[in-house]
Amino acid sequence: MVKYELIPAQLLYEGLVSTDCFFEPRQVDVSTIVLAHDASYVTALTDLSLDAKMVRRIGFPLSQSLVDRERYILDGTIQACTYALEHGVAFNVAGGTHHAGRDFGEGFCLLNDQAVAAAYLLDQKLAKRILIIDLDVHQGNGTAHIFEEHPCVFTFSMHGDKNFPFVKECSDLDIPLPDGMDDEAYLALLKENLDKIFTVFMPDFVFYQAGVDILATDKLGKLKLTAAGCRHRDELVLDKCRQQGLPVQISMGGGYSEHIKDIVNAHVSTYKTAIDIFGF
Repeated sequence: MVKYELIPAQLLYEGLVSTDCFFEPRQVDVSTIVLAHDASYVTALTDLSLDAKMVRRIGFPLSQSLVDRERYILDGTIQACTYALEHGVAFNVAGGTHHAGRDFGEGFCLLNDQAVAAAYLLDQKLAKRILIIDLDVHQGNGTAHIFEEHPCVFTFSMHGDKNFPFVKECSDLDIPLPDGMDDEAYLALLKENLDKIFTVFMPDFVFYQAGVDILATDKLGKLKLTAAGCRHRDELVLDKCRQQGLPVQISMGGGYSEHIKDIVNAHVSTYKTAIDIFGF
């Protein structure tokens, strides 16, 4: 998507970051991918031998360049985790591929970047209790599937009830939202549940899927949040992490507004919020 080129360009244009703030990912090793994904699925994916039914479920024609792209995204999120551990917060300009489950791809997601990164942190003993906050308008069904009943990972998804995927998985906490929800109702619900989760689960690392398809301008979202409401959402999440001294990795997730400027500006706003709250 063109937004993945426009976001860093806009960050540089506004003087929010410099070129040395960016890092370049590599293709992640298969041994890391299978920490979260089924080995037979990963083999079929990397060998380009997925059956036609699974390819249709993913939604993209399968190709080597597509698989390579996904592996770069995964490494980007893993590297962002290491920077978050050092600096408090770090981003993957892409990512948020939350529809990919343990042994399936879906909804244009082949592999789940934040799930693989979370499994990596646990495997490397860089974190013990991980919270994944998914505020894309679509449920993080793949993430829920991967970490079903996993005691060290808490999955929280706040999403459109009548939106894709139409068959939902069970996150540790799902908040289904009615069509047309506005800023006030959304933010009150988010604050209430964030307070509960951070108190009860007590994570030591946080992943944030910051999709901007909650905007009223989004063609697929069905919610009615303003740009200011979307920015306040980011403030609630990131301020909570900062107050508790928790590192947070952020992936961009979805955004399908008619005008690309609305998508890019909303994503850039998440960066601005992180810069303000974490004091860069």
